[in-house]
Amino acid sequence: MNRAVTLDDLILAGIALAAGLAAAFLSRTLLRWLAKHAKRTRWSGDDVIVDALRTVTPWGAIAGGAAAAAAVLPLTRTVQHHVNQILTVLLIFVVTVSAARVVAGLVRTLTQSRSGVAGSATIFVNITRILVLAIGFLVVLQTLGISIAPLLTALGVGGLAVALALQDTLANLFAGVHILASKTVQPGDYIRLSTGEEGYVEDINWRQTTVRQLSNNLVVIPNGQLAKTNMTNFTRPEQRLTVLVQVGVAYDSDLEHVERVTTEVVADVMTGITGAVPDHEPAVRFHTFGDSRIGFTVVLGVGEFSDQYRIKHEFIKRLHRRYREEGIRIPAPARTVALQQGSALIPHQRGGEGSEPGSVVARQDLS
Repeated sequence: MNRAVTLDDLILAGIALAAGLAAAFLSRTLLRWLAKHAKRTRWSGDDVIVDALRTVTPWGAIAGGAAAAAAVLPLTRTVQHHVNQILTVLLIFVVTVSAARVVAGLVRTLTQSRSGVAGSATIFVNITRILVLAIGFLVVLQTLGISIAPLLTALGVGGLAVALALQDTLANLFAGVHILASKTVQPGDYIRLSTGEEGYVEDINWRQTTVRQLSNNLVVIPNGQLAKTNMTNFTRPEQRLTVLVQVGVAYDSDLEHVERVTTEVVADVMTGITGAVPDHEPAVRFHTFGDSRIGFTVVLGVGEFSDQYRIKHEFIKRLHRRYREEGIRIPAPARTVALQQGSALIPHQRGGEGSEPGSVVARQDLS
């Protein structure tokens, strides 16, 4: 249009802008009310969606009001086109940022629900956020009339060169994706590597895995190294595990009595100590005729890896006290050594009582 701007045009444009601002205010108020109700639900995904809509909807209303105001004004075709492009780019930018926030929040919610009690795995969150932002950037370029085909070609060639230069980094990235996709390790698991590192998995990001030791020190392990090393996962396939405690009693002990007393102590520990498994069936297995004792193994059930130290501590204390009350003896290791006496070495020493003539009996306490 080539006509001059009139008062009616300005009034209509002002009404359009005011309508957009009013719609933005009302939508933000409504979404604030929805956010309060979303927090009462168990699913945290609705909180993420409502939070993103609180950003998109008001800006969309403002952009719509600005577009309507530009439409009623007698602008030239070129100016009108530039205004529409600016508003479109602004709207695409807001939608892209909000979509990235929604997708990243939903992925974080999903990883938290599947990985148990620990924190989220940030690798999937970062990958999805970058993908959404990259798609939005390409849409903006296409909206501005910039062809993205040469850009994609250049990115393909450049990506090959970058991949060759960043082999270790990409190896860690894909190793982290593989670890999480295969579910061999998840945040919250207690793991032990063949190289000696062990602890709770705190997080798995795009490059490394963070492990918190029982001493609260953090160990950072590259994902590539984690994928290649031998590893024991004490949390999978289930969190409960069994602990073996080695015990020994004297040869003159009544083994039926020993088994019954030990089983009672195990049952008492399983029901009275936090972290034990109350429904664990006590198990006592004799297995060795030792030098000074009959050895057997006691099987304890624990709910989680770090609980074993407290449970073994209480079990040994209670078992020792109960054995003393029942008169069950745990002998100290001892060894009897018979030395053949040589006339040149000890010509006049005689053996003790019960020994053969010409020999010396020595008793060595190995405790």
